Formats: sequence, structure tokens, C-alpha cells
Amino acid sequence: RVLSLELNKDRDVERIHGSGINTLDIEPVEGRYMLSGGSDGIIVLYDLENLSRKPSYTCKALCSVGRSHPHVHGFSVETVQWYPHDTGMFTSSSFDKTLKIWDTNTLQPADVFHFEGTVYSHHMSPVATKHCLIAVGTKSPKVQLCDLKSGSCSHILQGHRQEVLAVSWSPRHEYILATASADSRVKLWDVRRSSGCLSTLDQHNGEKSKASSEAANTAHNGRVNGLCYTNDGLHLLTIGTDDRMRLWNSSTGENTLVNYGKVCNASRKGLKFAVSCGCNPEFAFIPYGSTIAVYTIFTGELITMLRGHYSTVNCCVFQPNFQELYSGSKDCNILAWVPALREPIPDDASETSLPQQHLNPAYEDAWSTSDDEG
Repeated sequence: RVLSLELNKDRDVERIHGSGINTLDIEPVEGRYMLSGGSDGIIVLYDLENLSRKPSYTCKALCSVGRSHPHVHGFSVETVQWYPHDTGMFTSSSFDKTLKIWDTNTLQPADVFHFEGTVYSHHMSPVATKHCLIAVGTKSPKVQLCDLKSGSCSHILQGHRQEVLAVSWSPRHEYILATASADSRVKLWDVRRSSGCLSTLDQHNGEKSKASSEAANTAHNGRVNGLCYTNDGLHLLTIGTDDRMRLWNSSTGENTLVNYGKVCNASRKGLKFAVSCGCNPEFAFIPYGSTIAVYTIFTGELITMLRGHYSTVNCCVFQPNFQELYSGSKDCNILAWVPALREPIPDDASETSLPQQHLNPAYEDAWSTSDDEG
């Protein structure tokens, strides 16, 4: 299904944003509701379900935090995320130096965290049961951990030298966090440890560090502005302004050396990309200029380029229940990409063109039918 993704001619997403769309998130509980955040500070909540049951339909905006809302973000919203366990709460962070925790039903902020610099990225663990920490990457090199329970910034992780552009909790271990910075580094942390940092990923796998000038481990030769774990948490994908994407073994920190070729990336801020879930092979969906590049994660093959936006694509999000993709762009549009429906072969044609003996035995079913039993 992913191999046949195409722009859906029958599905529109209601156009509410008057400026570029930076971030999208689909809630993991039902996979039905989607948030979007725009560079005008507006947040919109969409229902993706086709309630009309007509083949052509528009995904309606249920509500929005618009410019007239008293608690709207002052500047560009960079990240939105649903609370992982129910749809009653979502979070947003912005260049206005705040992270807001929203009550979905009242569309009022339940809590607001303030920072010294612009906020590039935040993330809540999809699997945590023992903590409620939100990791926040800001203009400061210090990674902040905000505790939802206490309402305060409980820890600071020190080690980066420049602004932190992307943060992501492991979907496998609830205390493991990955952070990416403009200092060319990606760090893995265990937030229970006082020293914090477990490792700094090294693109050369230790080969170059023998010479003192190369001693500092770097993940990319440029700003690292995107990272995303595979769904099993065993690997981590990173992307940098050196026009490279790298795949790392998340337990050993080893660069797997998968070659994706040139992955153009001139973004000055965080780049929000997505990975598939439950596919074989697994895919990565990478904003690439005004297109979305689809790669196989483990072989590095560029499968296709999805074309449809008129301007830079900033973010994309995968809907695993139906293998659909949604993308947001500077052109103010959210596009839905869905698997193409294959034309059914008429019954009589398939029987005449495929004599039974040519069927691969792997495709034959082993069920008996009532005809055979009689």
C-alpha cells in the first residue's frame, strides 16, 4: 500500500491556515484526529474520518486556536503533539518561547511553560508509565525536561554546545531520549542518570577519533535538524544540513552506513519527518523541497517522490491504520496521500488467463470448501 501512495483526488483537508504549516500530529488512540500548527501561531484540530460516507469528502476542522483566541501563540507554532494516552489533552510549542498544555474539550491551556529562547521542538514519550516528562529543545544548548505532574522544569541535560533543534523519546525504553543540535551532534541520554549523557553518536564509528583534531564525535557535518526512531526503537534516523540522512543502531550507537544518497535539507529549524509502521520493508517519508521523498529505511533506496505541494514541505505524519500520509507545507495546504486502489480483475478474465497449475503453491489456500466435501 505504501508503494502505491498517491495524492488523494477524493479527499481534501479543510483549508484554515493562512500561512505555512510547520507541524502535524495524529493521535495514537484512534488515529482519527489530527492537529496542525502554523507559522501564524494558529492550531487547528481536524477529524480525518469520512462521516458523510461519500467517496469524495473534506476532512473538517472541528475547532481551532485562532488569532482572536486569548491564549493563541504569539509566533510560529513549531511542534504539536497529542497526549499519547487519550485525546483529552494536547501540547504545542512555539517561537514565542512557550510550551502550552491544552485541554482539548475547553481549548484552554491547563499549563504554560516559559523558556529563555525560542522553542524548536518538544516530545512526550509514547510509552512512559513511570514519568510525565516533556523534553524540550530550545535556542539554549541545555535540554529542558518539564514535568507535567509538578508543572515545573525538573531537570536540565547539559552537553550540547548550540541550540537543540529536535528531541525524541525512545519508543522502547521510557527513560531514553535522543537530542539533535546545531553543533552537529546527536546525543542519547538516560534521564535517570545524574551525568545524563549515554553516548554521542559518531558518524565514523570511532575510526577517526584516534587523531586528536577529530576527537569530537559528530553525527553530521552540519546542523542536525531532524531525528526519528523506528517504531520498534531499535534504530534512529537522523537528518542534517550536510544533505545526509543516517541510520543508527540505537543500542550500540553505531552508524549502520546505509547510503540514502543526497537528501536535500536547507531548513534553518527542525525538520519533521515520519517513518512507516507495520510495513515490510519500513519506509521513511522525508520533506524534500516541495516534494516528499520516500526511502526504504534499511536499504536506502529512494522509492518515489510525492509531488503535489506548491512550496516547501515542512512536515509529514503517517497514519498506520490505513497506511496514509499527511503533509503540511509553506503553501498553507495539508495534503492527504493514500494508497491507489488497484483495479479488480473481472472473475472470468482471471480464470481464463491463469490456469490453476501455474499458481505458485504459496498463494493457494489450504481451506476446504463445501464442494470438495460432498
